[in-house]
Amino acid sequence: MKKKLFYVGLVSLLSAYVFTGAQIYRATAAEAKDDPYQQLELFSRVLERVRRDYVEGDKVTYSNLISAALKGMLDSLDPHSEFMAPVKYNELKEDTQGSFSGVGLQVGVRDGGLTVVAPMEDTPAFQAGILAGDQILKIDGVSTERFTMNDAVSKLRGDSGSKVTITLQRPSGEPRDVELIRAEIKLFTAKDAHNQREFALPENKIGYVRLTQFAETTADELEEALQKLEKQGLEGLVLDLRGNPGGLLDQAVSVSEKFVKAGEPIVSTEGRIPAGDLQRRSSRSSKKRLQLPLAILVNGGSASAAEIVTGALQDLKRAMVIGETTFGKGSVQSILPLPDGSALRLTTAKYYTPSHKVIHEHGIKPDLIVPLGEDEEAAIQLNRQPGGAAALEDVLKAFPEERRSRLRELTKEHRDPQLERAVDFLQGQNLYGKRKGEKPSEKPAPALN
Repeated sequence: MKKKLFYVGLVSLLSAYVFTGAQIYRATAAEAKDDPYQQLELFSRVLERVRRDYVEGDKVTYSNLISAALKGMLDSLDPHSEFMAPVKYNELKEDTQGSFSGVGLQVGVRDGGLTVVAPMEDTPAFQAGILAGDQILKIDGVSTERFTMNDAVSKLRGDSGSKVTITLQRPSGEPRDVELIRAEIKLFTAKDAHNQREFALPENKIGYVRLTQFAETTADELEEALQKLEKQGLEGLVLDLRGNPGGLLDQAVSVSEKFVKAGEPIVSTEGRIPAGDLQRRSSRSSKKRLQLPLAILVNGGSASAAEIVTGALQDLKRAMVIGETTFGKGSVQSILPLPDGSALRLTTAKYYTPSHKVIHEHGIKPDLIVPLGEDEEAAIQLNRQPGGAAALEDVLKAFPEERRSRLRELTKEHRDPQLERAVDFLQGQNLYGKRKGEKPSEKPAPALN
């Protein structure tokens, strides 16, 4: 019996040894397969073979090959990561300082195609009637099939006064060429319902502010608009973020904290390195604005910083979000300078709302979904065109002939179903508060979806 138990134990021990050895072998093999030194040796062999044997070797340099390899490596990660040569990095630094010349398009890669996120206000692209969702097929005759967002930006930028031709396709239309003349992009980001900066309050006491993007002056511009409206007896506010492609994180936080209590969470980031994670909270509050009924308008062109504001005020039950699901661009790109003047733009984290909802590739779903048809959305944008009726007729020429009469009719009606629902909601909030003898903000916004 003892002998039998001995053999059973020996077999079990040997089995455990063999199993452990197999696991160690697999781990070692996996490590060897992903060994950086072996992979670098492979890269060096390929680099040298291309440099030595490529048929047009006189056009190939080690510098060009390395740059192309780095570009391909970063491009393979996601549409927002990239290797920036010194010239490209300098362009980026100019952008953050607010000085650049271009056509005024915010673009992104969606479903494998280069897509307009939103045209920027008061720019050549905006005046030409380009809309969010338009696909860019070509730039100056060059196919954008393999373009990253940054390739497109590089092609669209240029000296003020120079021309660029882009080939566009709308979901329901045929491809068409649009010639744009580049201009210096200088924008105000807070506008009223008439695309001006007067902010007159209508009889219903419901104010309206549209933020076109989040630039260095956005929070200050919004503060100026709010003060103008408050002096006239503001009782409710529509904050329109439709078509807002985003911008600076600090400005998104500053805009959000105008409507929430000090200390409230606004946005957090989480990446691969926990030490780099952060949470941004409101550092201040305005007591009178905590009682202000608020509605936010969003659509598929609302992205990045616009989604941070929307997600925060929705999660904190501070605003009713109305419209359509937002774009879903909620990743953090870190700029990592390199010794030779180049830099990496690397996605290092994702944004999360206060309730820890992920924004990236999901977007923010409105509390009240109010869809707009393509013609309705185009008509709202056409009503913001500078130049009145004469300019409208010029812009309508960019649309297929069968759509022009319908667009002309919708534009003259000045209807905006999403804005109308927002105003109705705010008036209902005010009426309910007055009947109950309560301040409107003391009751949470009802769930209407």
